[in-house]
Amino acid sequence: MNILLDSAKVDFITSANEYYPIDGITTNPTILAKEKRPYIEILQEIVSIIGSEKMLHVQVLSTNAKEIVKEAEYVSQILNGNIYIKIPVVPEGFKAMMTLQKLNIKVTATAVFTPQQALMAAKAGASFVAPYVNRIDNISGDGVKVVADIVKIFDTYHIKTQVLAASFKNVEQVQKVCLAGTHGVTVSEDVFINLYHHPLTEWSVNTFIEDWESVYGKGAILGEV
Repeated sequence: MNILLDSAKVDFITSANEYYPIDGITTNPTILAKEKRPYIEILQEIVSIIGSEKMLHVQVLSTNAKEIVKEAEYVSQILNGNIYIKIPVVPEGFKAMMTLQKLNIKVTATAVFTPQQALMAAKAGASFVAPYVNRIDNISGDGVKVVADIVKIFDTYHIKTQVLAASFKNVEQVQKVCLAGTHGVTVSEDVFINLYHHPLTEWSVNTFIEDWESVYGKGAILGEV
């Protein structure tokens, strides 16, 4: 089960990578543009933070297969890391995926809204497919069910492509896709924080400390060596 951050905020990525067991980073043109810095500089800095083993997913902008392949080759060459090229599931995208598979460049099929799009992307050579859970919900669909259906199709036909569920507004959606068998999730900063934070955990820790200090005074257990 992979947990990735959907972010290009270097400070946040640095902190999250230090404190929590994240598996990588996903970006898209919107996320990178918000940082108002040279995008290659940001991506290189992210690789330097997470290392060469954790995943970095980078999305192309071109809508023509030939240009998509050129972008993918450029990004893969300039970034020395575990790079996945994000390609939308449009006709030119499928064509590019098949070419990139032959070039051994790893692909994440993105902007997935249906199980059949996911299946086509898997057959085209995608390593991951990224269904947009909350965006599906916003058009009166069922994002969690779409994830569950993709997982079932892949399991039924022994397809190695993994599901990287994306687009969440809350932790409940993350919990449900985990139960549905997704292989990974990519989440925003707000959702990520709520994966591990709970006010009763902080209350419990504070209570333990208060109870200890009421008898033994301030200081850690190691103070009584």
